[in-house]
Amino acid sequence: QVQLVESGGGSVQAGGSLRLSCTASGYTFNMGWVRQAPGKEREGVATVYIDYGSTFYADSVKGRFAISQDNARKTVYLQMNSLKPEDTAMYYCAAGLRPGAYNALDPRRYSDWGQGTQVTVSS
Repeated sequence: QVQLVESGGGSVQAGGSLRLSCTASGYTFNMGWVRQAPGKEREGVATVYIDYGSTFYADSVKGRFAISQDNARKTVYLQMNSLKPEDTAMYYCAAGLRPGAYNALDPRRYSDWGQGTQVTVSS
């Protein structure tokens, strides 16, 4: 189990940018970002396989969001550009790998979760 510490988030106007950071306390196979808007289900936004550098994105954010890693700092970043009001949600950093066959963006794959950080995009 790893502990995750998130930073970043906040409020921005549509078209703006934000960057989220998440630092893990130890090794993890994968890290990612999952968001949840009020009244909606959790949505996997982006995932990175730490050892391989493979990245995966939800269709809703492709071309706008980028996940990157700094292995020395055990930190993953989510650069969010061209933000839209529909990106407004609580964003959670997630890590670890639960047993089971989950695709790369399925939130159920993760065993460890950060506390969440709010992203609000106004029109």
